[in-house]
Amino acid sequence: MEYPRIMAVGFLIIFGLVSFAPAEDTSLHYFLTRVASKPEPLSKKEESELLDRMERLLEQAREAHRRMTRGLQTGEIDLRYQEGEFWRSKLREDEKSIEAGMGQVKLLREKPDHLMASVGLYKTLKDLSINFNAYNNMTSFCAFVGDLAPELGLWADPVFYHLYLLPLARIKDVERAPPPKKEKKPLPKGKKP
Repeated sequence: MEYPRIMAVGFLIIFGLVSFAPAEDTSLHYFLTRVASKPEPLSKKEESELLDRMERLLEQAREAHRRMTRGLQTGEIDLRYQEGEFWRSKLREDEKSIEAGMGQVKLLREKPDHLMASVGLYKTLKDLSINFNAYNNMTSFCAFVGDLAPELGLWADPVFYHLYLLPLARIKDVERAPPPKKEKKPLPKGKKP
């Protein structure tokens, strides 16, 4: 009789401690809340988590891209020739963008203060967001893209732009600000005799 009571109390204590443990929530909602409140600089851990999220997002984009490409190749997606060529060219551009974005994330992991890599990643995310929104508007592609298109847009613009790119640009602007120049007074022109 005593054993079940001890077990029940033990489970209550364990579940009670687990529910009070601080959970690190670095989802889209967390970062959007950070943007909405007065944006403070991200900690190194938050920067790392943001880059992890960017990498996962690019992996999701790559998977959606593969499914669309496979659908076009197998005939699951039926398009007329001219339309098909246009969308195939867009998919080729997206493939290059995804690879470039993955390279930018890798570079930002090595050098977090690399401004050009962060600008490149932002441009890649914006381009993918625009293209995936266009795919989402096509009935042939929308099943393959789903919610990824708006999610790409949200991660790119408010989150990555405000929490990573702008603070980095401000730091670089302060570092590279030229020293104030002294104004030279014009020399009075002398009168010729």
